Amino acid sequence: MVNERAFAVEVVRTLQQAGHEALWAGGCVRDELLGIPPADYDVATSARPDVVQRLFPRTIAVGASFGVVEVLGPRTEAGYLSVQVATFRSDGPYHDGRHPESITYSDAREDALRRDFTINGLFYDPIAEQLYDYVGGQADLAARRLRAIGDPYQRFGEDKLRLLRAARFAARFELTIEPSTAQAVRDMSDQLVMVSAERIADELQRLLTHPRRVRGLEWLVDLKLLGVVFPELSRAGVAVADLARRLGRLPEPVTFPLALAALLGELDGQAVQGICERLRLSNAQRDRVVWLVAQGDTLRHARTLPLHVVKPLLAHPGADELLALSQARAEAAGLPTAEVDWCRQRRADWQAAGTLNPAPLLTGQDLLNCGIKPGPQFKQLLERVRQAQLDESIHTSTEALALVKQSLRESPGP
Repeated sequence: MVNERAFAVEVVRTLQQAGHEALWAGGCVRDELLGIPPADYDVATSARPDVVQRLFPRTIAVGASFGVVEVLGPRTEAGYLSVQVATFRSDGPYHDGRHPESITYSDAREDALRRDFTINGLFYDPIAEQLYDYVGGQADLAARRLRAIGDPYQRFGEDKLRLLRAARFAARFELTIEPSTAQAVRDMSDQLVMVSAERIADELQRLLTHPRRVRGLEWLVDLKLLGVVFPELSRAGVAVADLARRLGRLPEPVTFPLALAALLGELDGQAVQGICERLRLSNAQRDRVVWLVAQGDTLRHARTLPLHVVKPLLAHPGADELLALSQARAEAAGLPTAEVDWCRQRRADWQAAGTLNPAPLLTGQDLLNCGIKPGPQFKQLLERVRQAQLDESIHTSTEALALVKQSLRESPGP
């Protein structure tokens, strides 16, 4: 069965057999040299986009103005294999902090010089098994060093997101940052605000969900980026050491909402909501982060709370994240985790017994059948019955109706 790597080899072979230069480019070359399975493969070629489209039966012009064509391969269980093929190019001036005003088709060397960091500027021919290094990326990888290609101020001026990517790459690959590159990031850190919220959020997700997220946080601080991305943390006087301890205690794998909740746990709900909206998170992600922060300490006293408070938290779709966050917060503060352990055990017991989130004993129709008219009291009666059911003080619909009658006697209508 053809996998993505084999398909990427075939794309290069097809282009070369048609008389064009074609090489693997960028991150996939870096990862192969580091012994890490690449997440995807990119090909750079001397072939123009229209030629690439003629050579392959199924393509998508994903970046026609920049010479990028996506080549589709065989279908797998996860979908079609695909490789992005980009024509060698050099870029004109950048004025929007992301896109060049113009491009010029060029050669491999010129293409390497326009890229961000030397470790991402490498090319590899998988047919001849030959590495092409025009920027010193192989030496920097060997030295575990992150260095901008050429003038770092120019590289970061071309795309301000590279400021944040520097922190992520340094953390992910356990690199030091070359001094002039690091200083350029610090000097230009306030320009990160020019980047779209969606791109920042995507980069943060990659940084904060990686196992080396604590080192990523430390780089954000060192490069003066944390206060730009999350000024609320600075205003609230949150200690970075506390954030690092919480992030470091999260179990793998970590979701983005969980990591954000650990990072923003000292802020009030309004601030957390505002940050999520500023980052343009999806409604589901925003709601999950806000809920996790709001409930972050609730389980610390779980055994003192009524079951009708604890059970809905443990039946919530985010319960696993809440348990992980609660444990991380306790461990980071040097507190016992007995309450979280108790919650995990009781949750398993209640799930086995079918009492964690049982079907309601009464519905609104049952109340209507009893002659109770809709109104404020209607909802209150259903809530009281549900609470009693979750507290395990009633177990049948007969007991639920008796509780309704008792409640009506205690609180007669006007």
